[in-house]
Amino acid sequence: MVEHMFELPDPDAALSVVEDTYREESKLIARQLAAIADLLTVRTAEAEGIDPDPGWSMITGFTRTCAEVGAALNMAPAEASKLVVCAEALDMRLPRIAALLAEGRIDFRCVRAVVTRTELVDDDLVAKVDEELADRFRHWASWSRRRLITTIDAVVHAIDPEGVKERRATADYHRYCSVTKQLYGTALVHARVPATVGARIEQRITELAKSVCAKDPRTMDQRRADAFDALTENRGLRCQCGRDDCPVRGAGDDEPNRIGAVIHVIASAATVRGDSEQPGYLQGFGVIDAAQVRDIARNAAFRSVEEPTVTAEQARRYRPTAATARWVRVRDLTCRYPGCDRPAECCDLDHTTPFNHTDPAAGGLTVPRGLAAYCREHHRVKTFLTGRNGWRDVQLDDGTIVWTSPTGREYRTTPGAYDLFPQLRRQDAPAPSADPDDTPAEGFTLGRPTPRKRNRRRERAARVRRARRMLREQRPINAAQRELDRARRHEIKMRKRRNYSRFLRFLFKGDKPSNSPFAQWINEPLEPEELPPDWRPPPSPYPPQPDDPPF
Repeated sequence: MVEHMFELPDPDAALSVVEDTYREESKLIARQLAAIADLLTVRTAEAEGIDPDPGWSMITGFTRTCAEVGAALNMAPAEASKLVVCAEALDMRLPRIAALLAEGRIDFRCVRAVVTRTELVDDDLVAKVDEELADRFRHWASWSRRRLITTIDAVVHAIDPEGVKERRATADYHRYCSVTKQLYGTALVHARVPATVGARIEQRITELAKSVCAKDPRTMDQRRADAFDALTENRGLRCQCGRDDCPVRGAGDDEPNRIGAVIHVIASAATVRGDSEQPGYLQGFGVIDAAQVRDIARNAAFRSVEEPTVTAEQARRYRPTAATARWVRVRDLTCRYPGCDRPAECCDLDHTTPFNHTDPAAGGLTVPRGLAAYCREHHRVKTFLTGRNGWRDVQLDDGTIVWTSPTGREYRTTPGAYDLFPQLRRQDAPAPSADPDDTPAEGFTLGRPTPRKRNRRRERAARVRRARRMLREQRPINAAQRELDRARRHEIKMRKRRNYSRFLRFLFKGDKPSNSPFAQWINEPLEPEELPPDWRPPPSPYPPQPDDPPF
C-alpha cells in the first residue's frame, strides 16, 4: 500500500466519473420534470373542476403547482415557475427532447434553451421542430452554447418563420431593466433594451471611461462601472490620479440636473455610532458592512425601529398603522412564503388569522404579531387556496410561521431580520386580549383568536355592496368636481383671450381707450391668469330649465 500512496489519480477514471454523473444528473432531472408534469395535470384538473366560472378568485393549476414545487425545493417563485414551464413543455410539446434528457444524452441547459426559444412556435408545427432538433442532438458529440442557440433558431426559422417574427416583437415588448443584489454591498444591473439604445449606452459609457488621464489607477472595468454611476447622475467621470497637473482635473465636477434617490438601510444604533461592526441591511439588496452603513448615515435621516404598541381601537381596524406596517416589513425583510425572496417593501401585509370585517374583535387583529409580509402571488394562494386541502399558515409568538401544504408537508419560515438583528426578537410578550377592559396600559398585543369558517361568497357580496355604495356616494362629488375643473379651465382660457385683446388695443391705440359698446371690458386692467384655490364660478343668470322637452 505504501508504494501507491503518492500515485496521482487516474485522469481517465476521473473523467469517466464526470461523464457518468453528467448522464445520471440528466436522468434525475428528467424524472423530476416528469413528476412535476404529473402534479401539474392533477392540480389543473382540480382547479378546472371546482367552478367553470370562478372569476377573479381563480387559482389556476399552474399557480398551485408552482407554489408546491417552490416550497418543496425551497425555490424562489420565478425559478419554480420556470421549472414548471419546462416540465409542461416537455410533456405536451417536446416529447422527443424529453426522451433525450431521460437517456442522459442532453442536459438541462440544453432543454432550457430549447423550451425558451420554441415557446412561440405554432402548436401544429412544434412536432416537426421537436423531431428535427432531437435528430440533430442525438448525433452531436459536443456543442457550444452559441452553436446550440444558432441551431435552434435556424430550425425554428425554417419550419415556422412567422414564429420568429412574433418572438422578435415579443422580445421588444418585454424590454426591462432590473437591479439584483450581489455579495459585499454590490448590485448587478441587467437590462433588455433595443439594440440602438444599447449601442448608445455602450458608446457613452466607453466615452466616459476614456475621458480620464492615463495615470488613473482604476482598471477599464472599474472605470466603466464608475462611468455608469456618472451617467445616472448626468455628470462627467472624475479622474482619480490625484496629480496637481492632471490634464482633465475638475472635468467631472459639473453635476447638472442631479436627481436624488431614497434608500432604506436597517442597522443598529451602535453600528451607526461606530461602537459596533454589526452589518446593516440595505432593503431590496441585502447585507452591507458597517463601514458602508456609516458612509450612508453621514447624510441620512434616522428613524427608530421597534415593535410598536397598538391600542384596542387600532387593532380592530383593517389597515395597520404606519409604525406597525414599518415594523412588520423590517422584521420580515422578504415574503414569508417558503423559498420566496421578494422584498417585503413590495409585498402585501396579510392577517395570519383572517380579519373579521363583521366583528373585528372576534379575530384577525391588526397587531404586529398578527401580520406578515406576503407577495401578491402567495397572498392569493394563501387566501383562495385554503382549508383542509389547501395551504394553511399559523404564526407563533416569536414570528415563526408554520405552513402546511395541500399534501400535509410542513414548512417553517422565520423573520429574516432575526438572523441579522437578534435584538429585534421578542419572545416574552404577554398574552393578548381582545377585550378593551383587559388591554394593558402600554398597548395592545396579539392573541390567537378562535379560527372561524369563512364564507367567501358572502364576503365577496358584502365587499361588492360596500363598493357600490361608496360609488353611489362618490358619483355626485366627482361630477361636481369635474364641473368645477371645467369651469376653471374655461375661466383661465377666457382671461387669456381678454388679456390678449387688451394687449392688441394697447399695441395699436396706446393709452387711448376703446369706444366699442360690445367689449367694454377691454379698457380694464389685465386679469391674473391663475385662479385662487377657492375660486368658484359665478351663479348663472338664467333659471334652470326642465330636463324633459315641452312636447
